[in-house]
Amino acid sequence: MDPGFTAEQDEIRRTLRELLHKRCGPEELRAALDTPAGHDAALWTALAEQLGLPGLALPEAYGGVGCPTTDLALAAEETGRVLAPTPLLATSVLTAPLILALGSDAQRARLLPRIADGTLTAALAVPAPALATALALTGEGGDWSGGGRAGGVQARPADGGWRLYGEAAQVLDGHSAGLLAVAAHTGGFVRSRTLLFLVAGDAAGVVRNRQTALDATRPQARVQLRHVGAELLGDERADVPHALAGAGDRAAAFLACEAVGAAGRVLERTVEYLGQRVQFGRPIGSFQAVQHRLADVYVQLQAARSAAYYAAWATGAPGGGEERVGGLALAQALEALRLAAAEGVQLHGGIGFTWEHEAHLYFKRAAGDELLFGPVHRLRAHAAERAALFTRTEVTV
Repeated sequence: MDPGFTAEQDEIRRTLRELLHKRCGPEELRAALDTPAGHDAALWTALAEQLGLPGLALPEAYGGVGCPTTDLALAAEETGRVLAPTPLLATSVLTAPLILALGSDAQRARLLPRIADGTLTAALAVPAPALATALALTGEGGDWSGGGRAGGVQARPADGGWRLYGEAAQVLDGHSAGLLAVAAHTGGFVRSRTLLFLVAGDAAGVVRNRQTALDATRPQARVQLRHVGAELLGDERADVPHALAGAGDRAAAFLACEAVGAAGRVLERTVEYLGQRVQFGRPIGSFQAVQHRLADVYVQLQAARSAAYYAAWATGAPGGGEERVGGLALAQALEALRLAAAEGVQLHGGIGFTWEHEAHLYFKRAAGDELLFGPVHRLRAHAAERAALFTRTEVTV
């Protein structure tokens, strides 16, 4: 692993930071959260037209920039700093790679160019609360999609196609996405398989409602499917669990970099405030006890940043990211963000607890991501299980 960034990566990060600084301040963020979509459509258009961010990791043959997934993960550090209200995670990190991996040539040619230019947003719909399991971050296998029992989303052949019936909650940006990639089980209990289906967001029989979420910067929806016509993604031979696991590892690296960016921003704001606030005739940042608390945050942040960068590199390394380290990096980063946000709220004093201050948004991002993709102890437990870390073996002499 080369620990340095390329000139292209430095340029992407610099340009993205400048754009977000101009277009995504605290006021713009709050205004975007109050819209029905929960994100800033104008910012999304700017990111697509000026930087090509939605298609950064998509091949040039489909209108993308053709960069490795590493670059998209590193860009997440900048979007995380400002909690950018965009459908980037749902569209470009969770759904587009699945279309690229499993879709037919016709499906890729029809959908990926529109995703790359920002005109089509997409969302991955799995039964709640199984997102982390479906992405193989906290478990693998099992009947998370329903397994042929009641619940989840069921698919059945009809009229030469497929029809879906069921419900998926906690669908990131599911209320506004133009395309839904729905995980559904097929067949009876014994023969049940999980496959992915494409459904237009405005298709007949689709009912979508935005849910109240702990973290308003990650809009979620409940999606009900009432005998909705659907198109199978790829074919029935597709290895959906493997594709979801690969997407999950890349998503975890993206989320880890995003959390590191958020934690770094909280620490910057806290240090700035402690240098200005005066108590007992001196800045409170000069007190040793306060400095020790900030030092603890800094050390944990740097460790998390190293883990996140390694995970970003591993997902873009030759071999397609077979070394799945995203879950461990995400656990480290979420822990760092939770500590940084908690200390930021505490050290800001009374103002840190107010709705008007932005500190609570970062605290809710840490808690919300743990609810969706964790928690931290399960991310680490699953990584240990995959590595057979605690498997007892007998050594014979």
